[in-house]
Amino acid sequence: MDFQKLIDSFYSLSCVISVEKKNSGGYGDIRIAAANQKFIDMVENPPFVNTPDSVIRKFAPNCPYDKYLPKTANFEDLCYDSAVNKKTVHTYIHLNICELWFNMFFTPINYEENGLCYCIYSSEQIEVNDIHSASSSSLTISNDVLKTCIKLRGTNDFRKTINEVINDTRTLCGAAVCTLMLVDSERATCSILATSHDGNGSVKPISRYDNIYDIAMSWLETLGESDCIIIRNERDMEFIKNMNYPWYKTLVESGVTSVVLFPLRHNRELLGYIWVTNFDTENVQCIKETLELTCFFISSEIASYKMLERLEHIGYTDMLTGINNRNAMNNRIAAIVSGKEVLSEPYGIVFADLNGLKRVNDEGGHYAGDLLLKKAALILQEVFMGYDIYRTGGDEFMIIVPDCNELQFSEKNKILKDRSSDPDNVCLSVGSFFNDSGHDIRYAMRNADEAMYRDKEKYYSEHPERKYR
Repeated sequence: MDFQKLIDSFYSLSCVISVEKKNSGGYGDIRIAAANQKFIDMVENPPFVNTPDSVIRKFAPNCPYDKYLPKTANFEDLCYDSAVNKKTVHTYIHLNICELWFNMFFTPINYEENGLCYCIYSSEQIEVNDIHSASSSSLTISNDVLKTCIKLRGTNDFRKTINEVINDTRTLCGAAVCTLMLVDSERATCSILATSHDGNGSVKPISRYDNIYDIAMSWLETLGESDCIIIRNERDMEFIKNMNYPWYKTLVESGVTSVVLFPLRHNRELLGYIWVTNFDTENVQCIKETLELTCFFISSEIASYKMLERLEHIGYTDMLTGINNRNAMNNRIAAIVSGKEVLSEPYGIVFADLNGLKRVNDEGGHYAGDLLLKKAALILQEVFMGYDIYRTGGDEFMIIVPDCNELQFSEKNKILKDRSSDPDNVCLSVGSFFNDSGHDIRYAMRNADEAMYRDKEKYYSEHPERKYR
C-alpha cells in the first residue's frame, strides 16, 4: 500500500502508524510509517521545545514514534486499539508544557503485512471553549459529574463536602480507591485532602510511605506532555517499571493493578493529583472522562481552598518568628472557653517574656532585636517541640502543653530556664501553671502570667542595670 499517497490526502496533521502485533496478544515496536507535510513541519519546526537539550530532527519514515512524539503508555494503547483491534478512537489531550488542547483521532487501516498493523493518527489544535463539542464524554457522564461536583458550590464545610465528592467519584468509576492529594511545592510536602475506599482493604494507602512527596514529584516526569497516566494491564505496568521504578515498586507493594491519575492545575500551578485505582479496565475510557471532567470542576475550588489556607496561615502566623501569633491564641482560647474545643486535662500553661529586648533595640537596632526574638522562639520550639507556641506581644510568648503529667511539665520548664538564662543573650522570665484540678483555662493563664512577672521582678532585682525590659 502506498502510505505516503494515502496520508498526503489528509488535511489535518496526520501520519500512518505501524504497530507490531505479537502472538502473545501484546505489541512490539510502534513506528511512524509515513507523514503528511503538516506533521513533518511540526517535527522539524516544533511549536515548543521539550527540554533545554532538545534538538531539531529531520523527519524520516519508519522511525520509532517516540522520536517525534511523547512516549506514553496511553498513546501506545490508543495506537494498539486502533491498528490491531480495528477500533476508531477519538479523544483529546491537554499538553501542560504549552497549555494547548488537541483533538486526537485514530482510524484503523484494513491492511496488515508481516505482522504489522496500521492506523492513521490525526490531531488538530482546538480552543478550550470548544472542548465540550470535541469531548467524547457521554451526556450521562457529564450529568453524573456535574451532580456530584456542584455540591462544592457554596458549601459551609469544604472538607466534608470534598470527601463526599471523592466518594461519589469513586462510585462513578467503580474503583476500589479514589484519592485527592494536595501538593505544596514551597514546603515540599503532600497531604491527603480526601480519600474513599470500597471497604475491602485490598489497596494500601499511599500515605503510609515516607517518600510520598518524592513519589508525587516523579509523576510529573512520568506524565511528560500527557494530561494523565493510565495503567490498565501488565504491559502498562512494565512501561511504568522501566520509566519510574520507585513508583512501580510502591504500586506492587500496595496491591494496585490499575490506575488513572490526573494532575490538578490552576493557572499553571500544580495543586495536587486525583486518581482512582483497581477498577474494571474495560471501562477505562469512561473513567478517564469522568476524572477529566471532575478535574475541570474542582480545580478552581481547590485553588480557592488553598488560598484560604494561605490567608489563614498568614493571619495566624507571626511573620518574624514563624510561630503562632496573638490572633491564633485568642481564637484558640475562645474555642476552648466556648466548648468548641475540649482541652484534655491535665495540661500546663507557660508564659515567657524576653528580658532586655528594649536595650538590644536601643543599642544594636531593630535588626539585633529581631534576631534575639528569633533565637528565643527557636529555643521555645526546641524545648516544647510538637506543642502550640504563641507570640502574644512584642516580647511575650505563651505555650499550651496538653496531655502531660506534672513531672514532665516541670522538667520542660527546667530545661527552658537552663537554656534561656544568659543575660548577655537569650534571657527569658518564665512562669507556669499546671492544671490538674479542672480550672478554667483563663484561671490557668492568669496564674502562669503572674508567676512570669514574679520571675521578671527577680531578674531585674538581680540585674538593676538592665531595667527596664
